[in-house]
Amino acid sequence: VILLFLRQWRATIIIAFTIPFSLVVALIYLYITGDTINIITLSSLSIAVGMVVDDAIVILENITRHIEQGARPREAAIFGSNEVGLAVAASTFAIVAVFLPLSLLTGVAGVFFNILGILVTVTIITSLFASLSLVPMLSARLYKRRKRLQDLPEKRGRFFEFGERIFIRMEEGYKHILQRALKHRKTVIALAIIIFVSSMILFRFIGTEFMPPSDDGTMQINVELQPGTRLEETVEFSKKVQDILKKKVPELAYYSGQAGVNDEGFSSILFGQKEGSNIFLLRVLLVAHKKRNRSVFEISDTLRKYISQLPGITSFSVGTAGAGSFVTGATGKQLEVDVIGYDLRTTTALANRISEKMKSIPGAVDVALDRGKDRPEIEIILNRDKIASIGLNTAMVSASVRNYMYGKTATKFRQEGNEYDVFIRLDKRFRHSIRNVENISIQTLSGSFVKLKDIATIREVMYPPAIKRKNMERVVTIGANVSGRPLGDVTADIKKYVKTLEIPPGIEIEYGGQVEQQSESFSDLSLFLVLSILLVYMIMASQFESFLSPFIIMFSVPFALVGVAWGLYLTGVPLSSIAFLATIMLIGIVVKNAIVLVDYTNILRARGYELLDAIVSAGGNRLRPVLMTAITTILGMLPLAISTGEGSETWRPLGVTVIFGLLVSTAVTLVLIPVIYSLFETKLKRKNMA
Repeated sequence: VILLFLRQWRATIIIAFTIPFSLVVALIYLYITGDTINIITLSSLSIAVGMVVDDAIVILENITRHIEQGARPREAAIFGSNEVGLAVAASTFAIVAVFLPLSLLTGVAGVFFNILGILVTVTIITSLFASLSLVPMLSARLYKRRKRLQDLPEKRGRFFEFGERIFIRMEEGYKHILQRALKHRKTVIALAIIIFVSSMILFRFIGTEFMPPSDDGTMQINVELQPGTRLEETVEFSKKVQDILKKKVPELAYYSGQAGVNDEGFSSILFGQKEGSNIFLLRVLLVAHKKRNRSVFEISDTLRKYISQLPGITSFSVGTAGAGSFVTGATGKQLEVDVIGYDLRTTTALANRISEKMKSIPGAVDVALDRGKDRPEIEIILNRDKIASIGLNTAMVSASVRNYMYGKTATKFRQEGNEYDVFIRLDKRFRHSIRNVENISIQTLSGSFVKLKDIATIREVMYPPAIKRKNMERVVTIGANVSGRPLGDVTADIKKYVKTLEIPPGIEIEYGGQVEQQSESFSDLSLFLVLSILLVYMIMASQFESFLSPFIIMFSVPFALVGVAWGLYLTGVPLSSIAFLATIMLIGIVVKNAIVLVDYTNILRARGYELLDAIVSAGGNRLRPVLMTAITTILGMLPLAISTGEGSETWRPLGVTVIFGLLVSTAVTLVLIPVIYSLFETKLKRKNMA
């Protein structure tokens, strides 16, 4: 980009020095803090590379312009760097004002953006130091040799002359457009408002999601058969699913299986997992991303199609959340609807209605309740007065029943240095009838025994396998994954249906999973967006020692949102937490070009230029650095936007958001900002004259 715009290899070398200088300082920071080089840090450095040269480009271009106008390299370096130094510093601190607070984020956003905020801040501040010291010094030294060629213009070459003619025509064309815009200010402003308002409507057609799903080549297939299925039958059934996996997934690398989940309560308590001999799990790993033509999401859809045709399945799911989900906290079902209430029958019936509707909503897959079908249990209701009269309490009675029915480790048997637990309990034939339970003998404190049926009411009831609670209240959760549609669109359809239901008294509906995380994240980021705008404005106001110039510059921010809207709409990328944070990053990035434009206009006004002449001249002189800085930032983001490697889905929204936002904002800045500047200055002049 530098060689194309300045057509001088010495200028390219000078700019090239600032990149490793800034990156080395960033790596030193990683070394001091003990951070590692990983995907997140490398992506952060990739984002920073496109911006570290911006300050150097603005200063070098101004120095080059002074040299081409006849100044000596030393004087040009001093005067050129001083002339745009304030604008460069203001733009750098504006970026820092946006990126540095990212290091204070918590939760999932903090995992991805803490190190991004710090690394970009370190590299940008380093690049500012290099731009104000290294670039002028190298320009004064290296441009001395070029001075000898100024008397021999024919040695510049055809490339230089051809490029110069193109850029002169481009500058003249831009000046002509600017002059016409200044003559029709109301039309330009009205057109800008129309573009902004109409573009904001596009957000209604853009889906939303918490985090972009990442294809890391892993799947988890969970299948639940009819309750009471023996373990041997579950193993045989799992072989049918394995056959489907082998036949329909040629991209398969290897898989492992597990039949049966222990039913002693630990899996449901620790992991929220269903238990029983009727459940099996397959963990699948696909070949590398570059060796397959289908994504893990397409493969999972294929498996759902064939597994659903197998008879005997109560419910199943094909999850694609890999190891990265544990970092983001998005480990369970993507969409969860919580039905909260005490009455089990009422909440289960309502949950089943919502579940049936969710199965018919496009994009909702793997729909299932976390409350299994009722199973027979023996309920023991103690008579507290009777047990108290014989010196017993509920803990003592329950411990005795547990020892009889479940068992206990009575002692240990030692032989040849090995220890073996001696586990005792009633024989199986004395544990499976309600009559056996009634005849359990409970020892009292006096040493006598009493039958359980004499101190309790014992009956057989039907209860769900597990009763889960949320905030100390009973809850049944309908979980679903999302495929083929954004999470926000599927959630909106479900909420629309729930609003049509008559919710019984005492029952509440809440939304969890990634829906809850997305709502909290978007709420925090919205506040962060407002604070970033205020912080950038205050920093520019302190730099310019004026409230008007920063106010004019901030008009470039809304049109970054226009670019974001069109970028997400055209590429089909949903608005996620990553895209939202990229929008916040744009605030610091897009104001840079407006700062350069407005600051140079102020300089020309101070030198005695008339208002319109100053605006047009400043636009023509600053066109090249504005285009150069925008193009370098866009090229720095391009790999994130077009990469197809493993895990690239996570960072693609950031690249798309910044590229389109910067494209539109730059185009609008070059026309709208000068128009608004002239409008405010004209009104201010009339006010002073009055």
